Amino acid sequence: MQPATALALYIHLPWCVRKCPYCDFNSHRAPDDLPVAETVGALMADLDRDLDDYPSLRHRRIGSVFFGGGTPSLFPPAAIADILAGANARLAFSDDAEVTLEANPGTTERGRFVGYREGGVNRVSLGVQSFDDAMLQRLGRIHGRAEALQAAAEVHAAGIPELNLDLMYALPQQDLDGATADVEQAIALAPTHLSHYQLTLEPHTEFAARPPVLPDDDLAFTMMEACQQRLAAAGFRHYETSAYAREGHACRHNLTYWRFGDYLGIGAGAHGKLTIDGVARRRWKHRHPRHWLQHAGSAAGIGGDDAVAAVDLPFEFAMNALRLHEGFTLAQFTATTGLPAAAIGETLRRADARGLLEREGERIFASERGRRFLNDLLTLFLP
Repeated sequence: MQPATALALYIHLPWCVRKCPYCDFNSHRAPDDLPVAETVGALMADLDRDLDDYPSLRHRRIGSVFFGGGTPSLFPPAAIADILAGANARLAFSDDAEVTLEANPGTTERGRFVGYREGGVNRVSLGVQSFDDAMLQRLGRIHGRAEALQAAAEVHAAGIPELNLDLMYALPQQDLDGATADVEQAIALAPTHLSHYQLTLEPHTEFAARPPVLPDDDLAFTMMEACQQRLAAAGFRHYETSAYAREGHACRHNLTYWRFGDYLGIGAGAHGKLTIDGVARRRWKHRHPRHWLQHAGSAAGIGGDDAVAAVDLPFEFAMNALRLHEGFTLAQFTATTGLPAAAIGETLRRADARGLLEREGERIFASERGRRFLNDLLTLFLP
């Protein structure tokens, strides 16, 4: 198994002003006194531990960095700059490294994005979710339409070249016009990328315990199709299940995940996937922020570290690669898993027979039917 030259680096900052009722991410309400300096130090200790355990990583460059959360924009620009400088001192960054910061429109002060850009951020992902104040209130968001519009304007004014807008559809009591109006407003803000997700009720969330009234499946599907048509007409290429980008602006960090590349994960609950001595490994960090802060850099800060069993590799690979409209080639499958193409030969035949796959030259990808029933397609790859 030959790893790609570049690594991706995921940095998790788990604090939020308030946890949204639909959110199942590892996010926690921020303390009154946010532990900024302590977190910067812990992240560097966390990274040092990974590099000490896997010294071969020191010879690889970082091709992308992604600050996720939580709400990374709670951290001041100086802290983000310190984290990037510390990581770059340990691992060389590619000259054109993509550096993404997730931001909540309700936590972005005027002028702050200039500081983020000066610190090394060149891509911002705004968690807008909707431009309808009533919808935002039902979602428990801390911002309104005005803050979302202002935040997008601030990103552009700061000279940050890449802007992603996160949107959701099939929201509580939303109709078709509301869903398409959100997309039209997003397009008007001139993003380079748009993420468009259907709201789902995840276990162990407030919405799961007290479900809101959501559009039925037929209406949700109609919303998705209508929004896809509007985005296509505006020049956005639908390149992944929930991702749309102008030509040349696909999220390189997420492409690393979807192409089964290697990435480090530092911070509370962060996950990484690394190819070490030809073996794919998944390492993750302890989820609770306080525990992680106290133990980052030690064995107690690591939640687990397991080799991916060979029997699980086809599913792990397909779970990512088949989200991409480009799909994969059998050569890519072998290069990233170390398995021969024959390992998925029978699975591919069964998927072909059910009309879930298409082929174009050497490339294999989900058909229109396969995209609609992606979970059915993926289950064929389970051991």
